[in-house]
Amino acid sequence: MRAVVQRVDGASVAVVTGSGTEIVGEITGEGLCVLVGVAHEDTPEQAERLARKLWSIRILEGEKSCSEVNAPLLVISQFTLYGDARKGRRPTWNAAAPGAVAEPLVDEVVARLRALGAKVETGRFGADMRVSLTNHGPFTVVLEM
Repeated sequence: MRAVVQRVDGASVAVVTGSGTEIVGEITGEGLCVLVGVAHEDTPEQAERLARKLWSIRILEGEKSCSEVNAPLLVISQFTLYGDARKGRRPTWNAAAPGAVAEPLVDEVVARLRALGAKVETGRFGADMRVSLTNHGPFTVVLEM
């Protein structure tokens, strides 16, 4: 399981529909925008570890964590985190888990965060999404579970 974590001063995700776009998740103020990729061999235990790490990692202003300041998180599934573009001109997605495997594990990360007390907004799995954010820093880290 792989996550790209950005410290933000607000973020939103909109889904493209036939009649325009609809905002499906939004956080305001300081928080984290998290793109989550799932590989074939990933497990619910890894999802739980990722949730605990996201809730406790001290990357907010003043080296605080979301748990310390009750900061919100926007969690968005992102299979392209497992893209491989080392050969040719087109990336392959072979390492990314199919939706039937990935969606429940991304949902597990969200459920575990909420069980820890986090306010979590999400994108919509498999949708054509537009993510907007203000990266604070800029500050971006990659987590591997």
